[in-house]
Amino acid sequence: MAPPHSRRSRPAPPGTFPGTDPPSGRERHDTVMSVTTAERTEGATGDDALRTAQERAQELMGMADLLRPAAVRTAATLRLADHIDAGATGTDELAKLTDTRPELLDMLLRHLVRLGILDRDEHDGSYSVTGLGSPLRDSDPAGLRQHLSMDGLFGRTDLALINILHTVRTGEPAHASVFGQGYWETVNEDPRFAAAFRKEGPQQLGWGAELIHEAYDWSHVGSVTDVGGNNGTLLIELALRNPHLRGRVLDLKNASEVAALRFAESGLDDRLTAETGSFFDPITPGSDVYLLSAILADWDDEQAVAILRRVAEAAGRDGRVLIADVNIPVKADGPATAATELYIRAVMPRPVRAVAEIKALAATAGLRLSWEGPATPVRSLLEFRNA
Repeated sequence: MAPPHSRRSRPAPPGTFPGTDPPSGRERHDTVMSVTTAERTEGATGDDALRTAQERAQELMGMADLLRPAAVRTAATLRLADHIDAGATGTDELAKLTDTRPELLDMLLRHLVRLGILDRDEHDGSYSVTGLGSPLRDSDPAGLRQHLSMDGLFGRTDLALINILHTVRTGEPAHASVFGQGYWETVNEDPRFAAAFRKEGPQQLGWGAELIHEAYDWSHVGSVTDVGGNNGTLLIELALRNPHLRGRVLDLKNASEVAALRFAESGLDDRLTAETGSFFDPITPGSDVYLLSAILADWDDEQAVAILRRVAEAAGRDGRVLIADVNIPVKADGPATAATELYIRAVMPRPVRAVAEIKALAATAGLRLSWEGPATPVRSLLEFRNA
């Protein structure tokens, strides 16, 4: 007997039956329609019942279709719109530019035509970008191409949703269940994501981050370590506002290397440095303040306490720990907010932590509250010292 999922026992595609050849997309859809017509709508008869059943099945198939979003995201990742605009309008040219197989790229291009994203000239086979496809250009102000790219930070986040089942069953983020390791480890170790850290870094100043440089007194702080400081955007802002301040970003490889480049480009590399490392390992001591901005929400309670213990060790007797964590509450409002709730839970372990919970985590790590700043609905500001 052949082993499970061998060529002999591979399950038939949905909508087909064992022993038949896999159908085309249209045939597969029609097969599902014919199977579904066995169901009848209450009160409907004859042709009306058949049409209603087909429409329901068609709507559900559209909701469940994975090929459509995958094709759009592949087009974004390969920068097809920009390549076509630059004059590479044929399949062979595009295949060379995108390092893809021409015969398979041709299938993708033709599918994008069917979706209305590209047009194809029937005379010479050349492709052009439609109005619908225009947001896939790098120059489009919406920034959609970067968001959808599978080599981007947001695009990689979205890909984990394929196993939202894992989140529903366990309450854990889905990324590791799909890719075998956590999100931040993946995007920091794979060189493909280095460019994304440069482009998407300004997001660091979102979610009420202005509270950090507006509500905290930096005038008596000589040095700060931005723990998990990403590409240095926040530290650059602090340094520009406080000319006396010296700082260091601590983060994993891709982020820290991009931070170092950005410090040099900003003319601040005489005051700002970047260090490659993990906040789960010992942290370089000696800074006046250790800042954690939007860090703890990415980790469960046990991991958050482990991070805080490392920071407390580095801060020592005289240092301070400034926690500026995010709180992303989504008020449950029936179907209206369910998509947002599911998405956030699938990508973040603890998107909602009240100030009292952060204080409790800090106390478990051996820290005592020394100052409590103002809070917004999405950000709090708490200073701690070693107990």
